[in-house]
Amino acid sequence: MAIEIAPHIVVDPAVRFGKPVIQGTRVPVELVVAKLAGGMTTDEVAREYEITLEDVRAALSYAAELVAEEEIRSS
Repeated sequence: MAIEIAPHIVVDPAVRFGKPVIQGTRVPVELVVAKLAGGMTTDEVAREYEITLEDVRAALSYAAELVAEEEIRSS
């Protein structure tokens, strides 16, 4: 059973080992972000993985939230 953890982002233990994916697909959020970091445009990613531009933006937004919550502690 898929659980929405952010707009357009779901997790389901039966899909991609429970990794966050774009809702209604098997496209992992980490793949979308990695492709953008590698130089693909949002349009290219959307076309390549048959997702919407809104889905691409949702993946970036979710990743930004995770980074914003990260706390690095120095020893």
